[in-house]
This record gives sequence, C-alpha cells and structure tokens, in this order.
Amino acid sequence: MIDLERVRADTPGVEHVAHFNNAGSALPPRQVVDAVVEHLQREAEIGGYEAAAERKDRWEHTYDAIAQLIGAHRDEIAVVENATRAWDMAFYAFPFQPGDRILTGHAEYASNWIALKQVADRTGARIEVVPDDESGQIDVSALERLIDERVRLVSLVHVPTQSGLVNPAAEVGRVTRAAGVPLLLDACQSAGQLPLDVDTIGCDILSGTGRKFLRGPRGTGFLYVRRELIEQLEPPFLDMHAADWQPDGSFSIRDDARRFENWETYYAGKVGLGTAVDYALAIGVEDAWERIQALASRLRAELDEIPEVTLLDRGATLGATVTFTVADVAAGEVQRRLAAERVNVSVMEAASAQLDFGARGIAEAVRSSVHYYNTDEEIDRLADAVRRARTSRA
Repeated sequence: MIDLERVRADTPGVEHVAHFNNAGSALPPRQVVDAVVEHLQREAEIGGYEAAAERKDRWEHTYDAIAQLIGAHRDEIAVVENATRAWDMAFYAFPFQPGDRILTGHAEYASNWIALKQVADRTGARIEVVPDDESGQIDVSALERLIDERVRLVSLVHVPTQSGLVNPAAEVGRVTRAAGVPLLLDACQSAGQLPLDVDTIGCDILSGTGRKFLRGPRGTGFLYVRRELIEQLEPPFLDMHAADWQPDGSFSIRDDARRFENWETYYAGKVGLGTAVDYALAIGVEDAWERIQALASRLRAELDEIPEVTLLDRGATLGATVTFTVADVAAGEVQRRLAAERVNVSVMEAASAQLDFGARGIAEAVRSSVHYYNTDEEIDRLADAVRRARTSRA
C-alpha cells in the first residue's frame, strides 16, 4: 500500500493546487527537484563538462533505472529529450518502400500520425487503421486478420492522450511477435502509471517520457529498442555520439541503443529522470496503478452524477485519465473556472486525436487525470468546481 502521507509530504505542489493534469505533467517529488537543482548548482560551481564528468555515475544510473522499470537491458535504452523524439528516432529509421503497410489504431497520437503520413507520402507505404472492438479498444482479432507479409510495422499507443483507455498491448504483442512484425509501443502515458515489461508485452520498441506519470523533469524521455533490432535500424540523423568518424572519412555507428541519442544532452534532467524512476520503483508501480484506478473510478462516478456532464472514456480497462464535456460550456471555460479554484485540468482538442474524437464528432473535452498522490478530498473539490462551472454558459 502507498504511504499517502509520505508521498504528499514529498510533493510540495499539493500545498498549492489540486493537480489533475498528470497526463500533461505531474507534480515532481522534492527528491527529483533537488537532484536537478543540485546538478545545475554544481555546473555553476565547476562547469558543465566538469560536473558531467564528476557525476557520471549518477546519470549513467538512469539507464539502469529505466531498464529495471521496463524489464530491459541497459544497452537497449537511450535517453532523449522527450517521448515524441524517442518515437521519431526509431520510426524514421525504418526503410519503408512502396506497397509496405503500416498498421495503427484509433488511439494514435497526432504527432505520431503526422510522422506516419509524412513517411507514407515520401515512400509509397500505406497506413491502415485497425478497427476498435465493441469496448472501444483496438480489436486484436481484426489486427490478426490484417497482418500479412506486406506489414512492416504496427504502431500502438498504449494509453492515448485523449482518454482513459488502456489498450491491450500484450495481446497485440502476441500477434505481432507471432507474425514477425515489429511493434512500436507509445508508452508516453503508461510509463509510471502502470507496470511495463517489454518481454511480457512483446514490443520491440517503446518510447516514454519523464514528465507525466514518472513525475520527472520536463525535457526528458527515453527509448527502448530490442537488442536484435538495434543494428537493423539506422537513425535518421547521426552525430559524433551516435557514430565514430573514421580516418578514411567513413563512419561507424555504435552498436547499442545510444545510437538514437545525440552528443549534447540535459545532464541535470537526466539525473532527475533517474531519480524519478528510482522513486517510482520505490513506491511500487503495481501499487501506484491500483490506487490510480481506484481514484479514477471514483472521479468518474462523481462526475457521472452531475447533470449535463458527459463522460467520454471508452475501453475494457480504464486508467488515470477522465475526459468529459459540460453541456453548453466550452472546455476552456471549464478549465479557467477550475483554475480559479486552484484545481488543474487541461483541454483536449480533436486536433490531437482525429481518429478518435474526429470520428465521434467530439470537438473538444476537459481532460482530468489522477495520480496516486491525489486524495478523495481533491476529487470532491474537482467535482464541486465542475458543478459551479455549469453556471457559466459559452
């Protein structure tokens, strides 16, 4: 069980706001803040290069921590500036050709889709969207029927940005592994929220971020690439960290996942990310997931009792994110009303989730998202603030 008193004592932000924007950026614990500030202070005292050399063990530990978090090996981990760049570095390394098929789902994220479309337009590959099943998650049986020898990649968003859906990643991985098709898993919203094991899931590539449910610094992310796949993928751009310049003018690419990194990096953030992962592991991701589900379920029940509030989440398994609309009140106005009462939520627009919101005719929604440090009292504050927000008509 999570020691709620302890984790809230570790989280200065809870004294200022009821934070339900964890799917955007969670409140960091003081241990993460201290790790980042201390490294920056050391840079100020002795220099950036010197601080990185002096504290190499701290930022190198981040690779071990991430590997432990997702059940990988440290040489399969790259630390980059965000989850989107991590995803891009792997995706753009695939050599697609005319007639190749890329399968994705209705939960696909806007940035991912834009990359998929750009590459498809350049190469002649085709993007195909796997239908959802009756619960709203990706239809695994339909995926199995769609896979053939022309499918080069399956892109799956584990937990979408626009809803509480948790896609059945391990079931998808079973299908892709049996077919010999790489699975690229966007774990931006799931890393730190729920347990991840790359072997259990069967994914070949996984991208994640620090700032969301891991409670790490902004500007930090990571990439996992299965050992057997690393040397088959040439990153879309290289530098002297990812490759070595040879005397004859050629270059040789390094043989681990750090080929997807670049030389200049945010060392303070990297240290902070490792500290955040250590904190998540100490808390226990399984316990965090259990509490997150319980809090989100209670929030959905509270909101469902409010007249003119419509819940939008679909899926057999639901997680931290709770999206809703308030009749005749713009999502931005709801957000502003709640912010005035020191309750943080965000606005989700169809432009971020066209395959889902666009297909359902949803232009925008209020996105609230719980974390294990939230309390029942804060959920009551959120629900009460939504009730009051109904008095404002767009």
